[in-house]
Amino acid sequence: MQEALSTAHVSPPLGAHLWRAARAVVGREIHKFLRQPARLASALVRPLLWFVVFATGFHNVFGVSIIPPYETYIEYKVYMLPGLLGMIALFNGMQSSLSLVYDREMGLMRLLLTAPLHRAWLLAFKLLAGTSLSVLQMVVFLAMAWLLGVEVEPLNVLLALPTLVLAALLMASMGLVLSVHVRQLENFAGAMNFVIFPMFFISSALYPLWKFEEAGAWWLFIAAQFNPFTQAVETMRFALHGQTYGLGWAVGALGSMVFFALAVRGYDPQRGAIRQRGAA
Repeated sequence: MQEALSTAHVSPPLGAHLWRAARAVVGREIHKFLRQPARLASALVRPLLWFVVFATGFHNVFGVSIIPPYETYIEYKVYMLPGLLGMIALFNGMQSSLSLVYDREMGLMRLLLTAPLHRAWLLAFKLLAGTSLSVLQMVVFLAMAWLLGVEVEPLNVLLALPTLVLAALLMASMGLVLSVHVRQLENFAGAMNFVIFPMFFISSALYPLWKFEEAGAWWLFIAAQFNPFTQAVETMRFALHGQTYGLGWAVGALGSMVFFALAVRGYDPQRGAIRQRGAA
């Protein structure tokens, strides 16, 4: 009898807890996304607009020289493709952080952090959800770009999938860190403007970095090289042409781990309590 009672009180293994938590957190985000088809449409309208307008209007303005990984002159829309894939990952990563800010204001984040799992697991599942949604949208945009005349080798597309995951993971982990410091939804738009647009425009997404050198803007050239978004874009660019960009892989992996660690530290309830006592 005692053995039966003791057996009844044995808690499920950690793997079962993690599976249930992952299914709840990731499933909630994916289910919410699937119930909002307009969200996918709006996420694709932005890069498609840039793709159609910029590729047509600036085709002869932003000349692209023969730079790695290209072995010949290319169309501008071919050059833009990795940058617009990065745009999807960047904007979706920031949107996932907006979801975290909303959950905090509604009290859902507090309930989530009180679950019998370390907060790192819960934030990792949030990160997995945001990354999955970004990769889904990036794959759909790749297919649409192919329909609009951008030719990419099917094998290179398969080889590029890990780089899409890496870029989405890096941007989503950055969004986690942003959600730590943005406390109210009203402040989120301003924070996004200070993060998204400088990262996007001071990068190689729309034009090669030698354009900054040619214009004499050395500080922009240096800032673009230290921009993690630049490295994510270049990693996808090389992969879509069957090559590997080692520096981009290193920056993406290390940056994701650093940002995630900062987010886990920022969501520490004890640190929040200490700050509140200090403010009081």
